[in-house]
Amino acid sequence: MAANPSYAKGATDVPLIEQTLGAFFDDMVGKQPDQEALVSRHEGQRLSYRELQTASNRLASALLNLGLQPGDRVGIWSHNNVPWVLMQIATAKIGLILVNINPAYRTSEVEYALNKVGVKALVTMARFKSSDYLGMLRELGARRLPLLRHTVWIDKAGEADEDGMQRFSALLASGDPQDARIARIGATLKATEPVNVQFTSGTTGFPKGATLTHRNILNNGFFIGECMKLTPQDRLCIPVPLYHCFGMVLGNLAVLTHGATIVYPNDGFDPLTVLETVQAERCTGLHGVPTMFIAELEHPRFAEFDLSTLRTGIMAGSPCPTEVMKRVVGQMHLREITIAYGMTETSPVSCQSSTDTPQDKRVSTVGTVQPHLEVKIIDPETGAIVARGQSGELCTRGYSVMHGYWGDEEKTREAIDVEHWMHTGDLATMDDEGYVNIVGRIKDLVIRGGENIYPREIEEFLYRHPKVQDVQVVGLPDKKYGEELCAWIIVKPGQTATEDEIRDFCKGQIAHYKVPKYIQFVTVFPMTVTGKIQKFKIRDEMAARLGLQADKTA
Repeated sequence: MAANPSYAKGATDVPLIEQTLGAFFDDMVGKQPDQEALVSRHEGQRLSYRELQTASNRLASALLNLGLQPGDRVGIWSHNNVPWVLMQIATAKIGLILVNINPAYRTSEVEYALNKVGVKALVTMARFKSSDYLGMLRELGARRLPLLRHTVWIDKAGEADEDGMQRFSALLASGDPQDARIARIGATLKATEPVNVQFTSGTTGFPKGATLTHRNILNNGFFIGECMKLTPQDRLCIPVPLYHCFGMVLGNLAVLTHGATIVYPNDGFDPLTVLETVQAERCTGLHGVPTMFIAELEHPRFAEFDLSTLRTGIMAGSPCPTEVMKRVVGQMHLREITIAYGMTETSPVSCQSSTDTPQDKRVSTVGTVQPHLEVKIIDPETGAIVARGQSGELCTRGYSVMHGYWGDEEKTREAIDVEHWMHTGDLATMDDEGYVNIVGRIKDLVIRGGENIYPREIEEFLYRHPKVQDVQVVGLPDKKYGEELCAWIIVKPGQTATEDEIRDFCKGQIAHYKVPKYIQFVTVFPMTVTGKIQKFKIRDEMAARLGLQADKTA
């Protein structure tokens, strides 16, 4: 092992929560029943902790009335709304496993996901923008979804009935919040049992269903909230999607474990409603991926809004550009914003900065290891722990590591080794103080003429250009050097830039082999619904456009 190894263990002075999600939530309600728990701006709804408990108990009773049993899988296919959080709490209370379905999924993807985990009941939005969820389910029909017994659509007052499908309002009304079965089942549940399946947005092949327990996500939500120093006085604006860990764990569970208030600005992301909501609800916290914060900062009406109540929040989901962080702290008052790093398979956060992390560390690292977890950085070839400052693959171990991939032992064994370390596939370094920096994905590493180049480094440099709003760097196949760099750049509104301008900016500032050979100006990046940039699509599109032999290993 290296003399000063890249290994760190989190604090253990605050014990882990060993309750189930439902039991912990009920305890919180007992402490502060009248505290506001949930504000949904687009639905015009406000619920206290007691009201949220009553509604989720009513839903739990209604789900039991459908004949569902502990261990059954129940899907939620929706953007952010009150029914989503009711499903999160209700299913946990009666031992059902909530399956989060990505609202961007189309027929073949939803067919795969529902059948893979055997979903018996599905709660879905009817429609959203160009997505017709009920239409897709009708197209699939009973023959292609043989295990699905109940389809419930989230209805609004005055909408006509949907043939063969139950209204959510009717389902909810059929339940009894005093149903004795809820407490009876709750007493039999264990914190180590699965409570949630989340499909990882795999860039190759079918998505895998990461299976998470009460213990996984409840503790992760709690320690995330601790990093943000949340109290019942906090009001967290959550524009990130609930179907993803970011909304469900870093959002809902971080709030509910601290008796604070959840605020949904809208069902899908819209920068203007985020700004309006922060002002109107006097939010103290705001979550987002970097592209969301950029959209808010660049909004033409940004200066009209009073964001002075903001204090904290989380920027995560993809690497956080240093320049963007500085603007978020300076212009949005988020002086205690934290950076979180993780993956669905680790519930998700394993490293996070805290509200008092020094500014230079906060903008250049993903913080330090979370409590009750271990991280190490290893040589991907040998498995040996590397010295501090050297890059290697980041691995995580502890309570947060998933139960496994649903119905896929082989893929689980590939990801989690015999010593229970989750291999992330991310390249990282650790400094002498234990701060971790993500330098890229193992598969994003560009090797040009024998030189290892981390795209993240080039991106950080190009963000400093006064005209650059956003940038992504990838490697493209090259006969002479093996790979060459390509930069996709979004320029700031009202600006134009040329390839020569960008190259001149690089000259003398970064090594010649790090200057992108190909520069493309674009208006958007291909990305998942959660705001993760799909670099493989940039690579494939540019390789095709330039007539280069696409890299089959990407």
